[in-house]
Amino acid sequence: MNQPTPPMPGQPPVVPPAAPKKSRTNLIIVGAAVAIIAAIIGTGVVVVQNQDDDKPAATETSAPAEDVAAPAVEEAEEPEAEPTFPPLSADDFTMTLRTTDRQCFGSAGCNVTVEPKLEFTGNFMDIDPDAIYEITYEIRGGDSGPVIETAELMDETTLNYTPTSISTPSSSTKVTVEVTDVITQGA
Repeated sequence: MNQPTPPMPGQPPVVPPAAPKKSRTNLIIVGAAVAIIAAIIGTGVVVVQNQDDDKPAATETSAPAEDVAAPAVEEAEEPEAEPTFPPLSADDFTMTLRTTDRQCFGSAGCNVTVEPKLEFTGNFMDIDPDAIYEITYEIRGGDSGPVIETAELMDETTLNYTPTSISTPSSSTKVTVEVTDVITQGA
C-alpha cells in the first residue's frame, strides 16, 4: 500500500535561532582584575618584607621571649609637608641669542632679529613646577643702547618670549645678552 506523498508546505520550515555565542569579555575582565589584585598583593608582600629587612636583627638573650617583647608604639603620622622651593636668581641662568633674521646695508649697519636661548645652571629640583618665572634680560650691541626684555619660564621647560629686533652699527657688531633679574610668580 502506497501512501501518497504529502504536499510541500507553502513556507520553509522555521529553524530555531542558534544560541548566541557567549562573549568572552566578562571572562577577560575577571581575569585581568584577578591579575591586578595578585600584583597588588605581591607588591605589598615585597614592601613589607623589605621593611622588615631594614630593621636591625634582634639580639639573642637568655630571657624568655615574652619578657623581651616591648609594647608596640603607634607613631603619629604627620601630614606630608608641601615642598618648598628656594628663590631663583639671575645667577641660576645663562642665556645666549639665536639670530633668526639679519639684513645688512653696507656701511649703514644691520637690522638683526634675535631670540633668547635659556639654560638653567642651578639645581633642577629648585624649580617650582607650578610657578611662573619672569626672567629679565638685557641685549647689548644695538645702535640705540641696551634693550631690556622679559621672558616667562613655566611648567619647568616652556619659555615664552617675543623676538627682539635691533639695529647694529655694522655687520661685525657682536650682540650680547645677560640675565639681570628673576621674579617668581604663582608660588
